[in-house]
Amino acid sequence: MSALPSSLVETLRASRGRRGPLLGDARTTAWRVVNAEADGVPEVTADVLGDVYVISLYRDFTPAEEETLLDAAVAAWAPRSLYLKRRPREARILANVAKESLAPEAPARGDAVESFTALENGLKFLIRPAQGLSVGLYLDMRYTRAWLLSQARGLTVLNLFSYTCAFGVVAMAGGAKRALNLDASRRVLEWGEENARLNGQTVDRYDYVAGDVFDWLKRLAKKGESFDIVISDPPSFSTTRSGRFSAARDYARLAEAAARVVSPGGQLVACCNHAGLPARRFEAMVLEGVSQAGRQGKALGSLGPSALDFPPPPGQEPALKVHRVQVR
Repeated sequence: MSALPSSLVETLRASRGRRGPLLGDARTTAWRVVNAEADGVPEVTADVLGDVYVISLYRDFTPAEEETLLDAAVAAWAPRSLYLKRRPREARILANVAKESLAPEAPARGDAVESFTALENGLKFLIRPAQGLSVGLYLDMRYTRAWLLSQARGLTVLNLFSYTCAFGVVAMAGGAKRALNLDASRRVLEWGEENARLNGQTVDRYDYVAGDVFDWLKRLAKKGESFDIVISDPPSFSTTRSGRFSAARDYARLAEAAARVVSPGGQLVACCNHAGLPARRFEAMVLEGVSQAGRQGKALGSLGPSALDFPPPPGQEPALKVHRVQVR
């Protein structure tokens, strides 16, 4: 079991200081301030969202260790509010935001905050830090969302496993003709509708579809619908009507289904945040799936998390992999 650093306050201050460019960016107020081993605090991450901080623990900390960490975070960052998320391995595998129905949590330190707005590249996103393990925005996708913002004009976008529809919001802000959001949970889709309205976007309920993604991909393909950009960002593990899904085992099957609804010459943006799946293997699985759909795939390159606030552990590649494929 890893011990917390003895000079923890200094470690946390230094970690925040290394994010200097983000500290001065008024258009982005949500980013990672501690990324575990890479910042000298193993099995701990921390995200800053405005003046609210969310700390996540990836092992079972003792009560004394938790108190030490929380006290150090308050001393280092002076947050208005500090929330603590305990993520033992079983919870990470089994917890699916679509299934969460937890009562609001109390903050570990500071004021209780039901909801507030955070900014990313000038766009607004509703954050609910007291609701379960996921607070409304996956911050490691910031670079990929920035890419979509620059590419979406005049295009149609399909956002699979959309969660709170951040990619859909970004696509419409970038001038997309349409963004269709699919997720198993109506609750998070309604959260996504709130995000759209926050950014002055018109909400069409037909573009916020609750259901099994595999089922809907079959329906869309059968109807002959296609999209210029299809974004696939599934949980690493989930259980659906189609059965159990594991990204490390089943991503080729997902890429096959997604490729069937990519317009000729369009792009499949395949995402995976499973640290145990090497980037090369993931790329091969995506291309294999495209081929199984009877389409030709051309690798266009990879996106990924910001190295500034998501540095990988020493000697390791980032857990998040984002692979772009042109589908012909």
